[in-house]
Amino acid sequence: MDACVMLRQSREAAKLQGGDLVTVQESIFTFVYNINRHIEYLCSLVAVKIQKCDTNYRTAITVSERVLITLRYLATGDSYTSLQYLFRVSKQSISTIVPETCDAIIEVLSDYVKTPSTEEEWLAVSNEFEIKWNFPHVIGAMDGKHVTLQRLISISTDYDNYKNFPSIVLFALVDANYKFLFVNVGSKGRISDGGVFKNTSLYRKLENCQLNIPEAQILQIPYVMKIPYFILGDKAFVLNKYTMKPFEGNPEAGSKERVFNYRLSRARRVVENAFGILSSVYRVLRKPILLEPEKATKVALATVYLYNYLRRNNYSIPPEYYDREVDGLFIPGQRRNNIPSTALLPLTGIPRRGNASAKDIRLHLATHFVTNGIIPWQHQY
Repeated sequence: MDACVMLRQSREAAKLQGGDLVTVQESIFTFVYNINRHIEYLCSLVAVKIQKCDTNYRTAITVSERVLITLRYLATGDSYTSLQYLFRVSKQSISTIVPETCDAIIEVLSDYVKTPSTEEEWLAVSNEFEIKWNFPHVIGAMDGKHVTLQRLISISTDYDNYKNFPSIVLFALVDANYKFLFVNVGSKGRISDGGVFKNTSLYRKLENCQLNIPEAQILQIPYVMKIPYFILGDKAFVLNKYTMKPFEGNPEAGSKERVFNYRLSRARRVVENAFGILSSVYRVLRKPILLEPEKATKVALATVYLYNYLRRNNYSIPPEYYDREVDGLFIPGQRRNNIPSTALLPLTGIPRRGNASAKDIRLHLATHFVTNGIIPWQHQY
């Protein structure tokens, strides 16, 4: 947002709230200063990879211009034609600058999207889920988001999803604080979330027990059954020893199955919030991307890495942006505003045969939620 616009809004807010205008102005200028500082830091990281040399015929486009063009594109989703008039750089050059800079951003910020690799790190994620979302033994929530592509001659119909428009899938694993722990981008839109998950390195490592996930533990002293640590998913995923999904159908109101589905949906909301906030900040994800699937994959990945970079550097998300609960009352976040017309609707649930022991674990958790793990408002839903 332009600093002048922010200043004008702050004056109006100060008049309405009777606040100290000087204090508000100082906070805004501090915010703008921090943004500039982070842009300069990002330029210093990618400079070696995207810097070009001057020639006898022309002066090279600077690193800062390349970064600003890319950030503007990610933040607004404006066309290259629109950007060329804003930055006075030809759209042919911009078509090269954006993918190159996105590649550089992904490489230099690679450590900002990292799957936990030790038991202590997984336990820290699980503790946050239990404290914030009242769901024990959760090590993440996973889901997929369709990134819409513009119909191009070179894009085959394999990319068409069930709504018959081309897209690629952004699959993600998210922690309790809306940070991405794992992402996979680029699968064809016709593939389901469960199918995308099975084609990821995360799935292979889970199958081969290569992630150092803690051993199963008893929830509380009176219990006997050991509960493994698992990832929360919706009905598109298979129920097994490391994936927890809701009960099928529409359980009776007040039943432990209904309570379990509510508690799981409540905890799994973090991944939907993360997608919503990501597309609110980087609005290129809200419009059909006029790029080849390979370049669109780079764009989507760059937004995720930048998002995690800002989250790790203490850029807090305003509470009104994400869905939340106050004394059990559900309050939808601003991320739900201006939902694009191409938003996908939930698919009809397809029954899948789950592992017998996984079903026992799910039933044990459902019993726990109506006995020792009650939260006051859970029967309202």
